[in-house]
Amino acid sequence: MKIVNKVRQMQVLSDKFKKEGKKIAFVPTMGYFHKGHLSLMERGRELADILVISIFVNPIQFGPGEDFMEYPRDLERDLSLAEGVGVDVVFIPEAEEMYPPDYQTYLEVTGLTQHLCGLSRPGHFRGVTTVVAKLFNIVKPDIALFGLKDYQQYIVIKRMVRDLNYDIEVVGCPIIREEDGLAMSSRNTYLTPEQRKSALCLYQGIKLAERLVREGQRDAKIIIKEVIDYIESKPYTQIDYVKICHPETLDDLEYLNDKALLALAVRVGKARLIDNTILEVR
Repeated sequence: MKIVNKVRQMQVLSDKFKKEGKKIAFVPTMGYFHKGHLSLMERGRELADILVISIFVNPIQFGPGEDFMEYPRDLERDLSLAEGVGVDVVFIPEAEEMYPPDYQTYLEVTGLTQHLCGLSRPGHFRGVTTVVAKLFNIVKPDIALFGLKDYQQYIVIKRMVRDLNYDIEVVGCPIIREEDGLAMSSRNTYLTPEQRKSALCLYQGIKLAERLVREGQRDAKIIIKEVIDYIESKPYTQIDYVKICHPETLDDLEYLNDKALLALAVRVGKARLIDNTILEVR
């Protein structure tokens, strides 16, 4: 496994792989790996000849008062786990390498980011799309893999790739959960044991919504209220949003006719957790 820190070095290496006729799969990460990250890498390993990952806690996607400085980091452990799943190259740039002192260019997807996390975290997706676009230009992948726990991020990146004519296939991979249903997240480490119990309300709220749909409920407002009431009944919780929306446009839905995205963001203690599912009317 090769470790690369410089942009130009990574570009030259990717060019070499391309000249050899090799397909590159890429998994961008902020590190502190869990099984969700590793599942993306394992899928990338299946889909391409070369597997590249990045580890970069991107400062421009964190807003004022967010957890940039506290975000968990353990590079030695991450490198060991990456090597264990067959990663070929790890790109680990410093912030100054990605954003020199005179940096002035940012990229933004407009419509899709006016929903969900885009409303509660202004500027977040501008930071995400800017860094992902830069990483695409540096790593030059054929395939890029993203976890569907960050569903809005996945949809936004797909739109960016389509709108800017990147010749990259964007692959969404399933949410990986703990045995009790909690979606795996690096931020789960912020939870105390008691908060960890309350954090299950996101998954349990999803299961509640799925049951209501199975039983014939189609009114989005009623489903949302039931989920909100359930989450608010648990200690340490503060709801950012509970939304039912179109899975492609992210526009709010009033009534379920086909597939709908149920998306949740809830603060449990100091951890801001997100989860989602596709509700299907059968």
